[in-house]
Amino acid sequence: MKYTNEEMFKSANMFGKGSDNKDYARYFMGKSYLNPLTNPKECPVFLANVTFEPGCRNNWHIHHAKTGGGQLLICTAGEGWYQEEGKDPVSLREGTVITIPPEVKHWHGAKKDSWFSHIAVEVPGEETSNEWLECVTDEEYNKL
Repeated sequence: MKYTNEEMFKSANMFGKGSDNKDYARYFMGKSYLNPLTNPKECPVFLANVTFEPGCRNNWHIHHAKTGGGQLLICTAGEGWYQEEGKDPVSLREGTVITIPPEVKHWHGAKKDSWFSHIAVEVPGEETSNEWLECVTDEEYNKL
């Protein structure tokens, strides 16, 4: 369901909007919010609810890993986009689950006209890291 109104979105976003995503703001076009759901010191699997304002998206990026690794996206509220390099974009809505293998260049974010939230799961692995790349240009994004 699309949410253009932030107040209506808040009532649907069951895992909470969280705080301004200041630490990663340079990797996002638009404003995003982060609500950690697990503590990395207490749990080997990190989960966070990431919220995107309408039109917000993250840069192209790759989750590297020697073994294991990658990312899962569990869409919880609103509507968004996911795209792997060289492939058609995938429309995201509540209940969509995306499995992102390691070493795949991709991006994800909100649709132009909807708030969007997903739980991001960092898949455990050996020698994991994220490589942040170029932004998704307005030209690329506006074609969706």
